[in-house]
Amino acid sequence: MEFIANNKIKVDPPKKPKKLTATRFASILGFNNWSTPFKAWCEMTRTYEEPFEDTIYTIAGKTIEPKICNYLRDRYFMDIKSPTDVYGPDYFKKTWGDFFKDTEALGGMWDFIGDEFVVEVKTTKRVEDWKGVDGKIEPPIYYKLQACLYAYLLGFDDVVMTCSFLEDKDYTNPKKFEPNIDNTVVIEFSLSKEYPTFKESYIEPALKFWDDHVLTGISPEFDEKRDADILKVLRKNVTEAKDEDIQKLMLEADKLITSINKAEDKLKEKKDRLKEIQAIVKKSMTTQFREGDTKVEIASKKYTWTLTKSNRTSLDQTKLKKELPDVFEKYKKSSDVYTLKTSSID
Repeated sequence: MEFIANNKIKVDPPKKPKKLTATRFASILGFNNWSTPFKAWCEMTRTYEEPFEDTIYTIAGKTIEPKICNYLRDRYFMDIKSPTDVYGPDYFKKTWGDFFKDTEALGGMWDFIGDEFVVEVKTTKRVEDWKGVDGKIEPPIYYKLQACLYAYLLGFDDVVMTCSFLEDKDYTNPKKFEPNIDNTVVIEFSLSKEYPTFKESYIEPALKFWDDHVLTGISPEFDEKRDADILKVLRKNVTEAKDEDIQKLMLEADKLITSINKAEDKLKEKKDRLKEIQAIVKKSMTTQFREGDTKVEIASKKYTWTLTKSNRTSLDQTKLKKELPDVFEKYKKSSDVYTLKTSSID
């Protein structure tokens, strides 16, 4: 991996990159407020991906999703199938999270399907994200694009989106949640009417992203702020000591550090107590300075305690930068500082 011009990085393209699934599809098009095109690219090229951990939000979504299926069947008489109905038990292991094996770049997993429509299920506590300009409940575009992608890949025109608006108690115990007309909305729309140029406006740009970035290994531009966490990891150079002498010295240092740490653990209580005493003595000695004194000494049986007073002059850099930015820029100095520290591998 190497950082190249224009805030991009280059990697060797993986033999089997991850596909543009629904979430990444919305991300690379710039519609996902919680992700970026660069982050999606890192996942697809296997450059970096945050380890997945279930949260109260993902657990609630998984628990409530089957309830929504039954709700749509019972209240709206929808004849729909779940992934289990289509692929059988353990469908994720059978499909590896991709229901569209025949497509090269686009894929993912739909929630439920009917004969000619796809169902996308969402849960949230952020009802404000689902309010349109006129206050009417409307899916955010990044969710709509996810559902539309699956409809497009399935060759369907009709989309059904549901969203259950949850409270804190529903995340604490999602098994008790029961969908109804007060907490769950069902929104239907047609892909051809909602996005008549869906292929030209969304699919083709997504496929161009795949060709330009995923297949070449050259990333889209990263954002120093939005991609800061990822960049921090990528800019960390984990290397090895190639010189044999350095390797031997480091092995010797391992033993020394371990020995010192054990000794310091035994001394910690005494060192903490010494700091307390030093602080008390220093406070007392500070009050004993006379006009013009620069040093005060007190002798114990074994040591001489010396407190020195000096005057230090420094610049208020924050104020200088704010009030005289040109002067600050002209006289500021920067240099590389190398700080060595050791930490336990365990």
